[in-house]
Amino acid sequence: MRANKTPKKPPSLISPTGLIKLVTHAMMGAALGLAFGLALPLFNPAVANLLNHGGSQAILVFALTLVTTFAIGATLTGVVFIIDEDKEF
Repeated sequence: MRANKTPKKPPSLISPTGLIKLVTHAMMGAALGLAFGLALPLFNPAVANLLNHGGSQAILVFALTLVTTFAIGATLTGVVFIIDEDKEF
């Protein structure tokens, strides 16, 4: 016998709401990366020393690398969360 299946609903990842959720996750990741980038030189003197001797370019690259890495990671995690929400057990 075949079980009654509910009609498939479109995935919420491909919708305006899903896009807003992904952008929200990316912004949270960027904020977390910026906070980590501001805290790391405070707690690790070696990083602060490298940034002091590297000039403004080193500070910019350091901050952008952390912000971008955290934002991408949070966005990918958001994709997993949204897909997991769509599944019905």
